[in-house]
Amino acid sequence: MRGNVIIVGLGLIGGSLGICLKKAHPEAKIVGIDTNPEHIQLAKVLGIIDESANDLTESASDADLIILSTPVQQTEKLLRLLTGLPLKENVIITDTGSTKEKIMILAEQLNINSFVGGHPMAGSHKSGVAAAKDILFENAFYLLTPGGNKEKAEILKDWLIGTKAQFVETTPSEHDKMTGIISHFPHLIASSLVREAEKFQGELPLLSRLAAGGFRDITRIASSSPEMWRDITLHNDRNLIDLLEGWKLEMEHLIDLLRKQNEEEVFEFFQSAKQFRDELPVRTRGAIPAFHDLYVDVPDYPGVISEVTGYLAEDRISITNIRILETREDIYGVLVISFQTEEDRERAQTCLQSHTDYDLFIP
Repeated sequence: MRGNVIIVGLGLIGGSLGICLKKAHPEAKIVGIDTNPEHIQLAKVLGIIDESANDLTESASDADLIILSTPVQQTEKLLRLLTGLPLKENVIITDTGSTKEKIMILAEQLNINSFVGGHPMAGSHKSGVAAAKDILFENAFYLLTPGGNKEKAEILKDWLIGTKAQFVETTPSEHDKMTGIISHFPHLIASSLVREAEKFQGELPLLSRLAAGGFRDITRIASSSPEMWRDITLHNDRNLIDLLEGWKLEMEHLIDLLRKQNEEEVFEFFQSAKQFRDELPVRTRGAIPAFHDLYVDVPDYPGVISEVTGYLAEDRISITNIRILETREDIYGVLVISFQTEEDRERAQTCLQSHTDYDLFIP
């Protein structure tokens, strides 16, 4: 497709979309806008954008596609700005935010008939344009809330074909409820668990070391951007309040079971959770970015890490992180190796199985 594309916000998502657009539509011109000059410069060096603009006021009039890859509250400001700018009649405006209902209502109030809500459900443990990659969205769900713009949604899918994502259309209300349950709410719980542990750090000095194992893994999403999650939480407040009220009742029920020492119902509490969790799809990419970890139960002798990484290097398998666990309760190995993709992890598992007799586990 030919045309001019503007990407506002050259972080991980905006940068990765730029790469996908470049590959699929090399004839298109991509203009980048970001408040950080270093992001602009790096995006140019990496070939993600063709040129930059200071803001939408100097570039929006030529755009065929405008992607607002910014925090949701900033997206609201940009939509208001766009209402006062001369735009092409057939321009498509979309966003990448994690909440949709308030954004769609605002677009309707502002009479922005060219807006198609978007939410690529992908991410990484790394952030910024330096971490942008063309495979970020591959096979991930890319939710669209087109409202009355079904035709523009189809054109947007053509623009974004290089993402190789699975496009799913939904209503803004359904979107916010679903993402609230399986993404926003877990972030709140993870942050709450970390805050609870922090309270005891003073009286229990060993706590942080012991938390380096399973606790660190199950709360890793609490390390996400506080600014982003502030905006998401306030935007999806109604759904999150309902979920937190339900969670409070669930915890009160559990407290009651413990006080009564009700063995049968406490067992059922864990059993029902395990059953539902075990039935969740393994290979489908969901709302929270997956971490492609491989646990390796290695013996403790000098050079064992070099041995493991050496085998992977021989097979040209890249790793993104490696760490040794001191606390291994409920954990399946001493060594945790992280990979960029599920395919790399599977190759690593095959590689290590062929060279060693170490126990391997994929969580």
